[in-house]
Amino acid sequence: QVQLVESGGGLVQAGGSLRLSCVASGRTETTYVMGWFRQAPGKEREFVAYIVRSSGNEYYADSVKGRFTISRDNARNTVYLQMNSLKPEDTAVYYCAARRIAMATYEYWGQGTQVTVSS
Repeated sequence: QVQLVESGGGLVQAGGSLRLSCVASGRTETTYVMGWFRQAPGKEREFVAYIVRSSGNEYYADSVKGRFTISRDNARNTVYLQMNSLKPEDTAVYYCAARRIAMATYEYWGQGTQVTVSS
């Protein structure tokens, strides 16, 4: 089992920045791919970014490319999401997720952290 705990959400004005953190515990050796997702009110959950724990390879949704940066600190079992140039449409609950690299779907999820961007 893997437990994920997000932090760093809050209220920010448009154009501002936030950094989200996700700390993994438990069988972290299995958390080969760490991802961030978000869900806005009345909308389906959507992919934001992922990073491969071993290689550091990253991938982003087009909607956040160039504004968000995902990174990891393997020694701390922590993944970050640096969010810059925030827009009101980035408002959502942000979730951290983890999966083994061979799995197609994410197996573990955090409880989420609210990000609200005011115009």
